[in-house]
Amino acid sequence: HAQDGDNDALLSMAAALEENSNHPIARSIVSACPPERRSAVSEFTEQPGLGVSGILDGAHICAGNRALMEHLGIVLSEEESAGTVIHVARENEYLGYLVIEDCEKDEAKQALAALHTQGVQKLVMLTGDREAVGKEVAERLGIDEWHAELLPTDKVAHIERLLGEEKQGKSVAFVGDGINDAPVLKRADVGIAMGALGSDAAIEAADVVLMDDKPSNIAVAIKIARHTIAIARQNVWFAIGVKVAVLLLATVGLGNMWMAVMADVGVTVVAVLNAMRSYLKANAF
Repeated sequence: HAQDGDNDALLSMAAALEENSNHPIARSIVSACPPERRSAVSEFTEQPGLGVSGILDGAHICAGNRALMEHLGIVLSEEESAGTVIHVARENEYLGYLVIEDCEKDEAKQALAALHTQGVQKLVMLTGDREAVGKEVAERLGIDEWHAELLPTDKVAHIERLLGEEKQGKSVAFVGDGINDAPVLKRADVGIAMGALGSDAAIEAADVVLMDDKPSNIAVAIKIARHTIAIARQNVWFAIGVKVAVLLLATVGLGNMWMAVMADVGVTVVAVLNAMRSYLKANAF
């Protein structure tokens, strides 16, 4: 929605800026504008949690959220759209805004239900989007707790709070894909990044990377992790049990060299074969 009515020019300007960013919202804007309508931008700067800026045709251009506009001293009217709104300004003059409709992945609701089935007690959504957007998505997906209009530091603060509230034996996992999520991915007990759409910073900070970006694979990753830990424990107790048994037999004169070989090499072979079940089970998931 351009102030002067030229929506195509506004989209071209925003796409030229966002082409330099790998944020999912930036990619949405770029995909809506043909390449031939985008101009080159110099001195590009990305401000996490706010937006982007650069020099386009000799003028300083900014595209971002309401907080960025307020930082520039631009007063905006209340937004009525429930979508994500990206405001555009040139030389501190407001030009208009773009609205990006938020829609969750088809399997998102089932993925969250699967997490509850896996024993996840609370699902919390931390987003930089506006309050109306966060509320709508949270209610649609059945999120237990949600917080919107957050800067990266706000997300870290919420993670710190959740870490302080976690019960003994429980952990806090965070799933994210953007540059803004990198500090939170690093701070959480387990950081999970979406590899296909995720930024390099998020992938570097994460403990786990999902390469196909399917939310349902978070529950699958939990299954695989638990199965792997169970196999590791089986191997440890089996190895210790066999060795202790052979030692006891040896102390009463019933042990021999073959028993010692089985307690060493034999146990190793059995442990390796048992560990292979983890690979077979992962493919079954």
